Amino acid sequence: MSNHTEPPEGIIFDMDGVLVDSNPFHLEKWVALLTEHGVEFDPGKLPEQILGQRNDTALRFFFGDKLSEADRRRLIEALEEKFRRAFRPHARPLPGLEPLIAECHRAGIPMAVASSAMAKNVEFVVEALGFRRYFKVLVNGDEVSRPKPDPEIYLKAARQLGAEPRSSVAFEDSYVGIESAKRAGMKCIGIGSMAHRHVKSERH
Repeated sequence: MSNHTEPPEGIIFDMDGVLVDSNPFHLEKWVALLTEHGVEFDPGKLPEQILGQRNDTALRFFFGDKLSEADRRRLIEALEEKFRRAFRPHARPLPGLEPLIAECHRAGIPMAVASSAMAKNVEFVVEALGFRRYFKVLVNGDEVSRPKPDPEIYLKAARQLGAEPRSSVAFEDSYVGIESAKRAGMKCIGIGSMAHRHVKSERH
């Protein structure tokens, strides 16, 4: 870390699209699900509609109230099992991420993951990367009552780290995630994503 700036009290990472390039796999699973159920969607808008969102939020957006709670849980489990199976051989950190995390770890800066993903996915990705030793806190979408863009998940992660939100830094790649971090009062570093280009190429 630079000797000329005060290091942050905490660093909080989103997961999909920040730790790993998993967003194309999430888009593929949603394209398959919506196509299977005959639900119309705009490929250009799909990344914004699902990336950074909890699955229950996205399901309500596309299916409305037609699904029972049991049906939603069943679809979510099937979606995420399909994701983990497809993504497992490709689980590797984004370029430059591991040296950054290792340097922050050496500097003694506490780090967390704050992801809208279900608990199974967060544990799966962090373990697959071999990053568990770096993160003091893992917060998943099942642990909050209000999903991103509400700041609840970032405030909870900061609280568990023992860090002041205004002295913390978040890494995000989605619109809702960036808004969530900013509403928590954090500085936020946006990560560019190939997700939009991917889904368009799949459909055209």
